[in-house]
Amino acid sequence: MAYFNEIFTGTKSLFVGLGITIKEFFKPVVTVQYPHETITMSARFRGHIELTRDLDTGGNKCIVCGMCQKACPSGCITVEGEKREGVKGKVLTVYRLDFTKCSLCGMCVESCKPSAIDFSKDYNLAGPSREAYVFDLLKRLEEQR
Repeated sequence: MAYFNEIFTGTKSLFVGLGITIKEFFKPVVTVQYPHETITMSARFRGHIELTRDLDTGGNKCIVCGMCQKACPSGCITVEGEKREGVKGKVLTVYRLDFTKCSLCGMCVESCKPSAIDFSKDYNLAGPSREAYVFDLLKRLEEQR
């Protein structure tokens, strides 16, 4: 009797599994063929930080106050500037982000009063070494022109 009970239970389990497979077969596809296809990132996605462009001057909005550098708990931001003749305030010369240390907490973006930095939508990062994730954000902004 136990033999026939096991056959009945196994057959029932087989048809339940086939039913689930057939039901999923006719549902729309939810995956993409990466890297040939990509998805659009949501508005709330946080990539690494980037300098934002000043629409009036075409340069960056950074005033070299260093608040982002001070607010970063990971210590992954380096900001340097210099005073130039004829220019009010400091001019940004170095803005370096060590993305290997960044925890994407957003403290730097929140502390930036002139809104000079924002999160990027860049999610497809790959590199052969740690140095590939140390970004010169000033250079990246100039290359986007």
